[in-house]
Amino acid sequence: MSCRALLAFLPLLLSAADWPQFRGNPQLTGVTAEPVAASLKLLWTYEGGEGFESSPAIAAGAVYVGAQSGDLFAIDLETGKLRWKYRAKDGIGESSPAVHEGVVYIGDLSGLLHAVRASDGKALWTFSTDAEIKSSPVVAGDRVVFGSYDGNLYCVSTRDGKLLWKYTTTNFVHATPSIADGIIYLGGCDEVFHGVRLADGKEVLHFPAGGYTGASAALVGRRAYYGTFSNDVVAADLAQKKIAWHYNNPDRAFPFYSSAAVVDDRVVLGGRDKLIYCLNARTGKPQWTFPAKARVDSSPAIAGGRVYIGSNDGHFYVLDLASGRKLWDFEVGAPLSASPAIGAGRVVIGSQDGRLYCFGPASQ
Repeated sequence: MSCRALLAFLPLLLSAADWPQFRGNPQLTGVTAEPVAASLKLLWTYEGGEGFESSPAIAAGAVYVGAQSGDLFAIDLETGKLRWKYRAKDGIGESSPAVHEGVVYIGDLSGLLHAVRASDGKALWTFSTDAEIKSSPVVAGDRVVFGSYDGNLYCVSTRDGKLLWKYTTTNFVHATPSIADGIIYLGGCDEVFHGVRLADGKEVLHFPAGGYTGASAALVGRRAYYGTFSNDVVAADLAQKKIAWHYNNPDRAFPFYSSAAVVDDRVVLGGRDKLIYCLNARTGKPQWTFPAKARVDSSPAIAGGRVYIGSNDGHFYVLDLASGRKLWDFEVGAPLSASPAIGAGRVVIGSQDGRLYCFGPASQ
């Protein structure tokens, strides 16, 4: 089966109860159809020892997450008990695990991509780059795609970690690549928005991104949505190969590091100006803002008309998607720069003090 055909079938193969990679799916939309209870409570915490910048993945009843200690943890979603842990060569930063067909993939700060068996944490293979990996891997069929601070976007085989191709940029590849219709999309630290063919690594799209970009692009239809360090939120038109609109707050010039979640006509993301923003996806017009008490680098997850997001103010917020009204919050007491994952009716997020939190129905 071709890469394009595999991608077309991918949504059918993923369980609605899973969140198997950063932002939930290869298009990085941050949206799930999985229902979450209207009233939540803390179900369990797990003490990881060192901070979590990596965002969790949820698959087949387990939570997978990397820590700055270099440990990759597999934790039972129901009980919060450790199933196993795997030690990477160096610390795990913002690279978040991707789980596919019984294998967990994650990058570390030494520049290694690790493939680990999901059932027991056994190492299967590693692939070495020349600098740290903060990009999260994305799996498409028999291929794993990820970026490195050595300036390359890599595509390796899921079977044995052999290099299939690499695409070279002129600066760090920090963001997680998004994939749709056989094309990989990436806005980068080189201030260029790239489109690269999954099959062979050939460039098919290249235009100014609108600024230095650390955030990952969410793909919906023929548009990509992302924030920049030029203090803008951008909608890139992939067919026209140009910026369709950009938004910046005229009163607050701060970067956007949070990756956007996009559903229906709404784009939601956090800003380093302590605001959570909701913009109209068609026009870029602001719909609402919500004030946190510190910068918001966490990327939102959306389920059932609610926005779930952390902040460096130590609060985990649940907001109404339509209005931005706060529905609930939970104070953890440490910055939440990692992003939440939603699976089997539960929401999981890690904090910078090394605790992993799981929230679920208040009736449990």
